[in-house]
Amino acid sequence: CELELRVGGAYRFEWHGPESAIMGVQGTLREVNPPVSFSATERFDRSWYPGEGFVTYHLDESDGKTTLTLKLLYESKEARDIVLKSPMDKGVAKNFDALEQLFAAQSAAR
Repeated sequence: CELELRVGGAYRFEWHGPESAIMGVQGTLREVNPPVSFSATERFDRSWYPGEGFVTYHLDESDGKTTLTLKLLYESKEARDIVLKSPMDKGVAKNFDALEQLFAAQSAAR
């Protein structure tokens, strides 16, 4: 993961899977409001949908718990429909589950 946390900054995330598969996404940050939110463009190295996405991450803390709200906007209804038919929701859930386990392990180590 590479992240230049400033408006106009670039980012790149990579996921490494079975048989040396790599899925990469990159974009440009459009809005940065640490530690609450940031928004950015999104384009996958091998995109399965046309155009570019626009993603917003927003963190909200309440009673010692942090909730992440992630919103995606696509250039067209066609692109949105392609994504909704993909198994993206399972991949996203798997990544967030792994992140939750990482945070739990870090908290336990303190």
